Amino acid sequence: MLLEFMFIVGLSLVHLFAARIHYQKLLPHRAWLSFAGGVSVAYVFVYIFPGLHQAHQAFSDHGALLWIEYNAYVVALIGLSAFYGLERLAKRHSQPSQHQEESRAPTATEAGVFWLHIGSFGLYNSLIGYLLAYQETLFPELLFFYLAMGFHFLVNDYGLVQHHRKVYLDKGRWVLTAAVLAGWGVGLIQEVNEQVIAALYAFVAGGLILNVLKEELPEERQGRFWYFASGAAVTTALLIMA
Repeated sequence: MLLEFMFIVGLSLVHLFAARIHYQKLLPHRAWLSFAGGVSVAYVFVYIFPGLHQAHQAFSDHGALLWIEYNAYVVALIGLSAFYGLERLAKRHSQPSQHQEESRAPTATEAGVFWLHIGSFGLYNSLIGYLLAYQETLFPELLFFYLAMGFHFLVNDYGLVQHHRKVYLDKGRWVLTAAVLAGWGVGLIQEVNEQVIAALYAFVAGGLILNVLKEELPEERQGRFWYFASGAAVTTALLIMA
């Protein structure tokens, strides 16, 4: 319990302190972005894809979605599509660029899109916190999960700052921080049906894959291949050994 608490607090604090890394340039920007992309891509291929297979088995054995042949993958596709739609909506109604005035208050449309975006990522974060509460794993596996999701949160935070800027730093990051803790707290007191967990897991897995593709893989002209390859290789080795 103490170990889980330490990890969940660490994950929740990523959103609070990520801005210091982004704006004070404590790490070379493209280097850490490439490394984080490698970590997250490896996490998807080595951990998330096998998880989708387990979710598919849960549906097939107990699920009301038995009539869908590849049900878990369909739910994952819905998750990917939903997060892609949110991304397009956020880009269309994001705060002004760095070359424009950023101090003005957001319009009603921008504010609505912001809270929709933050609410979706809040659900995403709370589910990750919930799953951590129910992981019956040893210390190394918990540590690998924490590191992989910590990198993922770090880059998600960067993308949200790019979309929403000051309003995210003032309000949004606090919501995402609280969501991780809330999800873990719910996991301690309320057990959800295996079928529901499988559906949520598949949905968020689709969102994670989309976030990897849109944020965590740097643009080709700016990416650092060796940092990316190092992140993928190290993460793959750790997950295989876990």
